[in-house]
Amino acid sequence: KRTVTVKVPAGIDHGQTIIMNGQGEPGLRGGPNGDLYIVVSVKPHKIFRRDGYNLLLEMPVSFVTATLGGDVEVPTLNGPVKYRIPEGTQPGTEFRIKGNGIQQLRGNAKGDLILRVKVEIPKRLNNKQKELLRQFEETTTDREYDNRKSFMDRVKELFS
Repeated sequence: KRTVTVKVPAGIDHGQTIIMNGQGEPGLRGGPNGDLYIVVSVKPHKIFRRDGYNLLLEMPVSFVTATLGGDVEVPTLNGPVKYRIPEGTQPGTEFRIKGNGIQQLRGNAKGDLILRVKVEIPKRLNNKQKELLRQFEETTTDREYDNRKSFMDRVKELFS
């Protein structure tokens, strides 16, 4: 038994194999050593999910930021970057941040970071916040809600 140092190339994925020529068992009757096959096991990341060379990130955003738009700080493998969430962003909307994914194996190109918006709704509101939201709801119509308007039209057609 012995220990060997292995250089793991950037971009390698779970289940891929690294072959080290001549580092395996000795050959029969004094023949050359065989090859050592190393099957790579990649631990899942705490916040990123890998999809080929792209990274997926589910990013929590306040409902105020999703509604009014604003800048958020997005974590990347190279440190945080500022990203502008546009006004009226819906839950589940995906944005692509080019070149912030995984480096391609044996290449210089990188995949992208796919940012999926997860709109967070506050669980506890004080009385003033509740009243402001009720006032807001009273002043809105179906025009401000694309999905609600089309849903209500379909419901009306169903009962017509």
